Amino acid sequence: MNSVEKRLEQYTAKRSHEVLLVTIEVAGDSDQIAIFRGFSSSLMRPTAFDPEVPILSDQAKIITIDRVASPYNPQSPRYIQQGLTWETMQPLLAEAGV
Repeated sequence: MNSVEKRLEQYTAKRSHEVLLVTIEVAGDSDQIAIFRGFSSSLMRPTAFDPEVPILSDQAKIITIDRVASPYNPQSPRYIQQGLTWETMQPLLAEAGV
């Protein structure tokens, strides 16, 4: 089965008009990850150059997922949906076939 990160990346590859902003917590530290067109990047920490190095670890707890219209402008994001959980994201992933 694909990892959470791979499934979210596949979703954005199929929905190129969307950016996912994923807020996570790992070992008490928060991070925000932008996922767009099949690639993930941390907005708060350095991101490895190798796309095979996961940003969203198996130990990460997803706090929220926001769907934002692309292009993403951090000063004025155009939200499609905010505050999704991993569970509420499932029907959207299924609809996209990932």
